[in-house]
Amino acid sequence: MNIGTQIKALRAEKRVTQEELAEKLGVSAQAVSKWETGASLPDITLLPPLAAYFGVAIDELFSFPAEAEFERIENMFWHERRIPRETFERAVRFLESQVAEGDAVRANECLAYLYNHRAESDHALASEYARRVIASDVNRRGGWVAYQEAMGAACGDEWYDNHFTVIEFCKGVLREHPDCFDALYALIENLLADKRYDDAPPYIDMLEKLDGRGSMALFYRGDVALGRGEIAEAKRLWNKGVEDYPARWQAWCDRADRVKKLGDTAQAEADYEKSFAVQSAPRFTDPLFSLAQLHEAAGEYEKAIRDNERIIEVLEKDYGTADGEEVDARRRDIERLRALQGKA
Repeated sequence: MNIGTQIKALRAEKRVTQEELAEKLGVSAQAVSKWETGASLPDITLLPPLAAYFGVAIDELFSFPAEAEFERIENMFWHERRIPRETFERAVRFLESQVAEGDAVRANECLAYLYNHRAESDHALASEYARRVIASDVNRRGGWVAYQEAMGAACGDEWYDNHFTVIEFCKGVLREHPDCFDALYALIENLLADKRYDDAPPYIDMLEKLDGRGSMALFYRGDVALGRGEIAEAKRLWNKGVEDYPARWQAWCDRADRVKKLGDTAQAEADYEKSFAVQSAPRFTDPLFSLAQLHEAAGEYEKAIRDNERIIEVLEKDYGTADGEEVDARRRDIERLRALQGKA
């Protein structure tokens, strides 16, 4: 950890001289020079004013090995609700330097996650402001437009709501890499979301050849059947998905997702519970999130609260996560559900 190198970089970024920094801290310019060359270290009492002057956290005064810096940034995606501007910009600088001179693939991936994290947190904040507008004036259209945009809601314009750009991108990837599972998965999901039931089957066939798990193709074929109005055939295929692959938690979750949309909430609830039960540690919490939504929609707030408590328990027991945004978000949901429970 080289604090001198970091002080020099931060000073250059702020465009101040050693003399100006020294004057601000009440030390000599020679002292600052020695820090930057590694000849000496700043007194520990100077760390808070140094951090305040550069607008960073104290730990950001220390430069870390690339691997440690990658891990620090990756942890932010999961544990921080909002990333402070200075921390965000520092992460971007490090990642862009890695694109040029280090692990470019990992750095570009982190940059994508970093900007997605900021977009998500900004949209969450935007939705809160929009809800305030609606609470003050329920008929103010601008508030509703802002809320829908922040939440990614459907607006009713087919050209805007469809997934044409994603679909065409995935097709392009598959032309170069026909065995790319993730491109096929994304393509099929977005074709079905756009109700392009005649376009999806050839890609489902391709997916079946690649996917050794098998159940995905059954569920997707059921989705196509449902889209064509063949409800009995859709249910048969979905049922076959869990009958043929009873040990796959995803199969039970997939059937639950589908029967829920047909109004069979009792079967969906049972399937979500089965999806969670067949897992071994570390368990995925997807079925518990779905149960929380199912119970909240039914006005069963106590059950929804318990679902969120179970998520917190899994995060701590299976992943060692007892704090951070993942846990805090569930606690906020519990508080919100308790408020709804009080109004019911």
